Amino acid sequence: MILIIDYDFLSKFGKIIIHKYEEGLNITIKIGNMIEMRKGLIQIYTGPGKGKTTAAVGLAVRAIGHDFNVCWIYFHKEPSKWGYNELKVLDKLGVKIFGFAEKHPHFYKDVTSEELREECLKGVAFVENIFKEDKYDLIVLDEIIISVRDGFLKEEELIDLLDKKPEKTELVLTGRGSSDMMDSLIQKADLVSKIESIKHYYDSGVESRAGIEY
Repeated sequence: MILIIDYDFLSKFGKIIIHKYEEGLNITIKIGNMIEMRKGLIQIYTGPGKGKTTAAVGLAVRAIGHDFNVCWIYFHKEPSKWGYNELKVLDKLGVKIFGFAEKHPHFYKDVTSEELREECLKGVAFVENIFKEDKYDLIVLDEIIISVRDGFLKEEELIDLLDKKPEKTELVLTGRGSSDMMDSLIQKADLVSKIESIKHYYDSGVESRAGIEY
């Protein structure tokens, strides 16, 4: 048996593991970072139902299982106060995690729109720098759609950010948006999942539960 290994292919796509047995040669090729991600796509998880961030967490875990470099950037969440312990797990798995505009007027009456806009713009600039570094296979912008919906970012600012995405980076946006702002985002995205709320236990008085909602 003649085995020809293209090392240029291996250096570009992954690594080869060769197991030798007495009865012959068994070859397993493991493709690190998947078979070439020819083009990273844009995904949006939106809608009034529960599960948008949860879906993004699941995708991040799957990507880590393929040895992807993953970055998670959240908006309008305050893990130090409310938990969001999924971030602890992602951190242990090697995901780089950053947060901006952690507060929101719905929970903090003393925070101003001007302050939040400034924080959101810092987040956008940070993402642009990460795009320039081009070292992540998957980037999640958790709840950034909320930033646009509530006026802390302009819709065109988010669209402009999407245009700067590196070609091979998969980008995920989450958050519940208004119908009038979603059309242009839907046009830019390759996948849009709208999660509807058919029935929710909140309506019967069940409060948020640790380990389930946060």
